Amino acid sequence: MTVHITKPEIEALINQRLQSGVFKDAEDVILQALQASEPAQPVFALQRSEAIERLRTFGKIHGLSLGGMTIRELREQARP
Repeated sequence: MTVHITKPEIEALINQRLQSGVFKDAEDVILQALQASEPAQPVFALQRSEAIERLRTFGKIHGLSLGGMTIRELREQARP
């Protein structure tokens, strides 16, 4: 498969990543980007739910507040 990069800003981003020395080639840059954009794995979703529940319980026990924000709102704000 051949991929053509037509936007200069995308080519510049790939070149920046290559110059960092972290990636071996453009294909590696693209692979890492695609892997990073994968949906959350079921195990991760379960861990996140458990962490939220621990936070909720901790907050109730210690009288902590999110300033009127719900954990769901906080979680939504944290998503890229």
